[in-house]
Amino acid sequence: MNKLLVIQNLKCHGCANTITNKLSKLEGITDVVVNNQTESVSFNYDNETCLLEAKALLHNLGYPIIGDKNALSTKAKSLVSCAIGRMNS
Repeated sequence: MNKLLVIQNLKCHGCANTITNKLSKLEGITDVVVNNQTESVSFNYDNETCLLEAKALLHNLGYPIIGDKNALSTKAKSLVSCAIGRMNS
């Protein structure tokens, strides 16, 4: 199954790199594509458990789904994720 999620705090290539790398490591998640222009991420997933794990990972990295709580601490996590993504690219 394919899912497109619009996320918060997506700023640049560093963010996209972190999201792509981390989501691709989840079992049951494949074909991860991040689109900075639409602030979205799409991927294929095997089952609902995989989808829930992907959403949780995005939130933990600092990129919650639109409509989810986006506290200051979550925004700070996205800055760290972004920096790591820039260093790893």
